[in-house]
Amino acid sequence: MNCKVKYLWLAFVLAFATKAAADEGMWMLNKIDPKTAEAMQSLGCKLSPLDLYNPNGESLKDAVVDFGDFCSGVVVSPNGLVFTNHHCGYGAIQSLSTPEDDILKNGFVAQSYEEERPVPGLFVRFLLRTEECSSRVMMALDSIYRANPTVPAREIDRDKLDSICNAVEKEYQLAHPDLDCQLKSYYGGNAYYISFYKVYEDVRLVFTATESLGKFGGDTDNWMWPRQTCDFSVFRIYASRDGEPAPYSKENVPLRPKRYAKVSLDGYEAGDFCMTVGYPGSTSRYLSSWGIRERVEDRNISVIQVRGKKQDVWKRWMQADRNIALKYASKWAGSSNYWKNSIGMNKAIANLGVIGQKQQTEQQIKSWYEGREDLKRRFENVFPQLEKAYAERREAVHASGFFNETFVRGIEVARVAQKLNRLPQDADSSQIAATRQSLEKFFKDYEPRVDEETMAVLLQNYREQVTSAKYQPACYQTIDSLFGGDCRAYAADLFKRTICKDISCLDALLADSTLRDSDPALLYEQGIPDMSMQIGGSMREQNNVIGQGERLLTQALLEMDQEMPHYSDANFSMRLSYGFIQDYTAGGTHFDFYTAAPSLLAKAERQNEVEDYRLEADIVELMKRGQWGRYADKRTGQMHLCFISNNDITGGNSGSPMFNGRGELIGLAFDGNWEAMSGDISFDNSLQRCIGVDIRFVLFLIEHWGKSDRLIREILNQR
Repeated sequence: MNCKVKYLWLAFVLAFATKAAADEGMWMLNKIDPKTAEAMQSLGCKLSPLDLYNPNGESLKDAVVDFGDFCSGVVVSPNGLVFTNHHCGYGAIQSLSTPEDDILKNGFVAQSYEEERPVPGLFVRFLLRTEECSSRVMMALDSIYRANPTVPAREIDRDKLDSICNAVEKEYQLAHPDLDCQLKSYYGGNAYYISFYKVYEDVRLVFTATESLGKFGGDTDNWMWPRQTCDFSVFRIYASRDGEPAPYSKENVPLRPKRYAKVSLDGYEAGDFCMTVGYPGSTSRYLSSWGIRERVEDRNISVIQVRGKKQDVWKRWMQADRNIALKYASKWAGSSNYWKNSIGMNKAIANLGVIGQKQQTEQQIKSWYEGREDLKRRFENVFPQLEKAYAERREAVHASGFFNETFVRGIEVARVAQKLNRLPQDADSSQIAATRQSLEKFFKDYEPRVDEETMAVLLQNYREQVTSAKYQPACYQTIDSLFGGDCRAYAADLFKRTICKDISCLDALLADSTLRDSDPALLYEQGIPDMSMQIGGSMREQNNVIGQGERLLTQALLEMDQEMPHYSDANFSMRLSYGFIQDYTAGGTHFDFYTAAPSLLAKAERQNEVEDYRLEADIVELMKRGQWGRYADKRTGQMHLCFISNNDITGGNSGSPMFNGRGELIGLAFDGNWEAMSGDISFDNSLQRCIGVDIRFVLFLIEHWGKSDRLIREILNQR
């Protein structure tokens, strides 16, 4: 396909990309056409497309932020106050906590600007605009085809395409040095857009409720409905006196944002319009049936199996020692979240027959192009090539999943050894200072005794799960030759002799270069990159075939169903999802669309049997008092805690503002429901729900638990 044809195809794709169903879809704000706007307005939206996205003026998008490159957030005051989820702020809160000042457990309320606590490394991004740049990428790709006319398209590997995207992105970055420019692919590599962001690096913690409230229900209720979790935290963005991004300084002042969201106390009813705007991370809804099977049987299995082992070790230590619990709190939250996500996804994919549904779609594509020679030439080889490539790389994918969960995300000492191994012996002062700073941050939340046991368990587990010798890192030669195959003895010896247990390791290495050839942790780490490259290299050819095949399969589906709504998979760019407040029924059980205070108290009564339902006595008393004031729901008279809508949600959406039809804030999205955990692969309109914390619950706690009248006045714009 030449460049001109490719570009016409992209225009064709995008023309049909915004005919949205009411509740499914993660839609680009800059591609909302009149038909989509009409559909939204029919559900109760009072905003025009220009009210939502206006790159040349003020619009609702200007109140929404990328929070730290992993969550979403919303500006709620004229002084740069930002709401996000508690679990999004969890790492920052944990990093500021100490055993003597345990704000993670006890909560934190800044009573003045001076008390607001800087969070090193935390930032927010504001989207300025998004522009289509497909033609630039495609013309560069076309030059590769012209230079290699005999090379099949499937052999133009991913590295070449990535290098093209990086080069184009760099051109934009050079032209806009004061902005963060991000180029990303859409529609499975069939379109490309560049987004321009302004980044603020001085972000400070303002308010967090107790961990018992912010994580109420914990792992027990994670990905479940009904919920009572008050999943919010509050930060503030600071800027230079002229309102521009600046590193942390005492001279910085609260940001005066271009736009902030008005908070509504009016509540909602079933059927009311609801819209989320945020940064969904990743979905794979165009993935082939072979890709889904690989996700279930190989990729998810390694997450479930290895993290289960690791978390068992961590949990024993965390329960025994609060100091260790504090160090590992954020790590545990991140690990367990996607551990349970993978369990739920596999279960839902099986229960809903997702692979069978995808196979039916693929059969429809085959029937569609059958008898049309032009289409047949383009698409008929896709299916056998995909099936063959997925089968050929299965062993390597299985090994790769267990390898990454064990050696990259599991055993922590390798991260220290990696930094030391990469530091030149004659490093200059700036290199040493940067490494020291990084290691100090790491060791703040590290316990060698925990890691030693984790290493012993995971090394043994990897050997049992990945039996082929070609996928065994070099450390197993040492385990077998010196320790008789005993992984626990190997781990004990390594931690007894290594320097990589505290910050003194840096000075020890700089003083004695021979440690590079004798320290057991440094030697252990040296074998990890080699094996990673070996595993990756063994499936490079199949990866290229699969990448090209999945792109063509997406193209075929879009072309076949050109009258149907299609949106691009999530890729952590700003998206809008719209629908309405709605209950649901699953497995014979009906679930209402909101929870109220009595349900929280009912769970708290079970706290002796379920640790995740434990609440402090003063919080229980506050909720029992039932004096909700202006935060009571006008219809029920109760304090509503959480609610659900049929908006589309995935990881990264956490912290996304949930707006009513007037663009007013009614909640913060924080989770999806267990019955629809296959949503990243396949959306089920009857089941998938977005769970949010009611903004009235948030404000009630700020006012009545936190006693922070200053924040309430600021948020509600009261004098």
